[in-house]
Amino acid sequence: MPRYRLLAIDVDGTLVNGRDELTAATCAALRRAEEAGVRIVLATGRRYSRCLQFAEQLGLDAPLVTASGALTKRPTDHVTLHEATFDRDVLGAWLSIVADAGYEAVLYGDTFADGFDFYCRGTDVDSAELAEFYALNEGLHLVWPRIVAEPPHGIFAGFAMAARDEMLRLETNLQRALPGQLETHVIRSPRYRGYMCEIAAHGVTKWSGIRRLADDWGIPDEEVCAVGDDVNDLPMIRAAGVGVAMGNALDEVKAAADRIAPTHDNDGLVEVVEWLLE
Repeated sequence: MPRYRLLAIDVDGTLVNGRDELTAATCAALRRAEEAGVRIVLATGRRYSRCLQFAEQLGLDAPLVTASGALTKRPTDHVTLHEATFDRDVLGAWLSIVADAGYEAVLYGDTFADGFDFYCRGTDVDSAELAEFYALNEGLHLVWPRIVAEPPHGIFAGFAMAARDEMLRLETNLQRALPGQLETHVIRSPRYRGYMCEIAAHGVTKWSGIRRLADDWGIPDEEVCAVGDDVNDLPMIRAAGVGVAMGNALDEVKAAADRIAPTHDNDGLVEVVEWLLE
């Protein structure tokens, strides 16, 4: 057996290249790792529906850790293995802070089987960034007019969207108002112009999702390799037995990593697999 028995992989900027492609070389490398006994887990900030294609392309039957650790589902039958929860008072509090700051909240629930991905107050918005998000996700929403006063049940994460400096300011305000109650980060998907301030309950991270699966499989922290490129990858990169930053990763992610791989546009995961199988 290889030294590392679980390989946790981010999707954007890690698994796929800058054109949102999973290359043949990366597919072949990950299949070699699986054949050698390494479990492959995708751990992504994406919604469940938006990473299914890669599980299918790789032929993975391992669970998908999605929404930055808030929802884990099995891709073969879409069964939910874990769903994070918000205390209703905490959910209401951060929704009020977001609304008072002038932003719209988008909320995630385990709604794949219901045919939509997220709740929103409405898609007619002034924000150019959020309008683009709605346009690129047409038909994937459910309008919930009283989203702040009476949010849906079963919400496990959400976000606001605007320019980076605005979202960093919102994140600071949320953490000051609700210390120790939220997990937040500001990231930008390569699909959108705007930055998201993503919000989950305290302790909900990609690492918490991976750790839950590793416990089920009897795999200790030191036998986990985690690979990523953005701030929501930091918990798993810091906690895993070996944390790897892609060559295109943010500087703070590289600083936290044990090793640096080539970029996502240079099949960096191929080299990671070679390290693991040495």
